[in-house]
Amino acid sequence: MGPTQMGNGKFMDVDQHPHIGLATLTYLLSGEIVHADSLGTTQLIRPGSVNWMVAGSGVSHTERSPVPLRTAEPYLMHGYQIWVALPIEVEKVAPSFHHFAADELPHWQEGDLDFRLIAGEAFGKKSPVPVHSPLFMVELKSASAGEVDLSDKLKGEIGICVVEGAINACGNRVEAGNLLVAKEEDVCKLSLEAGSHLLFFGGEAFPEKRHIYWNFVASEAETIEEAKEKW
Repeated sequence: MGPTQMGNGKFMDVDQHPHIGLATLTYLLSGEIVHADSLGTTQLIRPGSVNWMVAGSGVSHTERSPVPLRTAEPYLMHGYQIWVALPIEVEKVAPSFHHFAADELPHWQEGDLDFRLIAGEAFGKKSPVPVHSPLFMVELKSASAGEVDLSDKLKGEIGICVVEGAINACGNRVEAGNLLVAKEEDVCKLSLEAGSHLLFFGGEAFPEKRHIYWNFVASEAETIEEAKEKW
């Protein structure tokens, strides 16, 4: 989501829409969103906090700019929403919603490297977000140039999103706005340029394939057809 300037008539208004078979993880870097869903939840999400909505058998929600920000004053909207497929045994579980403030998440420093574990397990730590499969989402900020070794720190497939700055990985310089994908056996050391901001997310792949149509995810195509009819 973004980065984009909001305000003066330009706001976020994602109208009611459904999900099945996945969980959405919403994490903001700047700006605010009001989440409202068919469970009766209304939740303001601010930078650093986590919204974790488990769609399971089906849920609908809206995502809008909050009233206090609906002015002519400009503000920056920037964030990420990760769609996480659910394991086959719980893909039709009853929907649920969870919110965690920034100070509830594991946060630590290693030299000039600043880490925050948003979800799952990584670097020997565990987030309180109630995930259903072995996964991780980690935020890393580097005040100065440095290195980070991901070997044995993250399990499964790894996505490396360069939010700001640039990194050097496996002989390549990768600038902001790019995403690297690595299999566990391909992980190498990353050299971070000063002022870099990264997100690592991924996990252990499921043995079964998944189907996706619009906002619906399922292990069987028929489940998606049923959801389309219900919606």
